[in-house]
Amino acid sequence: MELPLFSEEVSLINSLIGYAKREGKVYYFNGQMPLFIHDEKDGDSFKMFMAQLYVTGNATQSEINKAFGMNPINMKRWVKKYKEEGAGGFYRKTRERKARVMTKEVLNKVGRLMEENYSLPEIAEELEIKVDTLRKAIREGKLKKKSR
Repeated sequence: MELPLFSEEVSLINSLIGYAKREGKVYYFNGQMPLFIHDEKDGDSFKMFMAQLYVTGNATQSEINKAFGMNPINMKRWVKKYKEEGAGGFYRKTRERKARVMTKEVLNKVGRLMEENYSLPEIAEELEIKVDTLRKAIREGKLKKKSR
């Protein structure tokens, strides 16, 4: 008899570690002992735990990739993040980027020029910004294009 023993519902990652999905949760086991649980839709916890399995020597990257049908580059990224930032790195919110070109001041200037019926290429030239940047601001609703 080989240990650890797994129930029939458990899919194996390797001979020591398995997982099962139940009622929207994913459970990871070493035999009958649960190791970790997360919601099925919780990608951050999944990534963190896969990296942790590798870093702690409980599974190889190829075993994890094979068990979940993953692209190997994903595991490499997650392992790097785990080694550099620890488990918390998977849960930190990334800061939103601030506008570099279309600041409030620039948006106000563009709005005034649009009201004066300047064309987008004329406004772009006047303010030394790209026409595509203006079009993107219109698409995103930051500017309202005035019909001529």
